[in-house]
Amino acid sequence: MAAEKQQPTFIEEPKVPTDDKTPACPEPNPPDLERAWPELVGLTADEAAKKIKEEIPGIKILVVPPDVATKNLDFNRVILYVDCEGKVELVPRIG
Repeated sequence: MAAEKQQPTFIEEPKVPTDDKTPACPEPNPPDLERAWPELVGLTADEAAKKIKEEIPGIKILVVPPDVATKNLDFNRVILYVDCEGKVELVPRIG
């Protein structure tokens, strides 16, 4: 006898607010975090990371080659796209 495939069950139905106090959706990129560093292009990844961390302590820095892409946004991260010499090739941005 074949086992039946179980369907997912919900413990509680999601509650959707119906009053006028429903919070607005957050902006995809908070205005205070719209930041790019075009002046860092050409610097080494270490130099660029140091300058970014001076401005925003605690920010995560990800160093990758320019052909790597990520689909997830992270407003606590800056991606440094570096060439084969380890120099920043694309403008670093938060996200």
